[in-house]
Amino acid sequence: MKKWIFALFSLVICSQALAADTASMTDEQYDQWAQGVWNKLDRQTGTITLPNGVATLEVPDNFYYLSPKDAETVLVDVWGNPPSQTLGQGMLFPAGTTPFDDDSWGVTIDYEQDGYVSDSDAADIDYDDLLGSMKKDVADESAQREKNGYGAVALVGWAEKPYYDAVSHKLYWAKEMNFDHSDTNTLNFNIRVLGRKGVLVLNFIAGMDQKAEIDRNLDTVLAMANFDEGARYQDFNPEFDKVAAYGIGGLIAGTVLTKTGFFAAALLLAKKFGVFLLAGLAWLGKKMFGKKNATSE
Repeated sequence: MKKWIFALFSLVICSQALAADTASMTDEQYDQWAQGVWNKLDRQTGTITLPNGVATLEVPDNFYYLSPKDAETVLVDVWGNPPSQTLGQGMLFPAGTTPFDDDSWGVTIDYEQDGYVSDSDAADIDYDDLLGSMKKDVADESAQREKNGYGAVALVGWAEKPYYDAVSHKLYWAKEMNFDHSDTNTLNFNIRVLGRKGVLVLNFIAGMDQKAEIDRNLDTVLAMANFDEGARYQDFNPEFDKVAAYGIGGLIAGTVLTKTGFFAAALLLAKKFGVFLLAGLAWLGKKMFGKKNATSE
């Protein structure tokens, strides 16, 4: 069992509330609840117009898409996260799996309209130097968190060095993280698709031991998300469009402590894989790892 604990106060309150809702269920009641949730999820494939109105997903048969409403059901009701305002574009899951599976993983989708992100710095970034700066920032933040009574966070290193495709204007990188001095690290895998007025944010919610599986599916996920004509990166008009205050390097590091790419995803990772320990080991073992039997179609 993974032991990734992120002791954020609001997260603990939420997990305790969820535990109270399900801990009193019998095995049969839990199975019925899980199957009922699964049956109500609208699992979509094919061409999906995202709620932001400027981007489209082409979802192949080996994945399925959940709307923002269904994604919130998974994140809040099934995985126990507090309600979020940063997941407004839905989620992706590999076909043949359910959010109830103990080895489940998914991809959250968001849109940040901060402006056109210039890629002029992409070829000049020293990612080893960038990593050093990021580690220091995270260490400083972690020290402050521990001082305030919260769990420690450490950036261990790159799980995948940043790579930017200047043709597709897509960027990905992965960080290996450690929460609360655990002996098991977590994976924070990020994709960014650059557009005319903002960036599509895709974050894998997965464990470090699932890195090989993520790698096998990376190209498929990268190919799914694209901006529509008029909102594409090449449609940028410098006379009218806002330019973001950061470039590629800033997209990776400058927002590391405040944007979706770090703490929002870290919350989801920690919540899904470990913070349930704070609500009781017995409940965790029975309800989250022993009874994930919803059947995929």
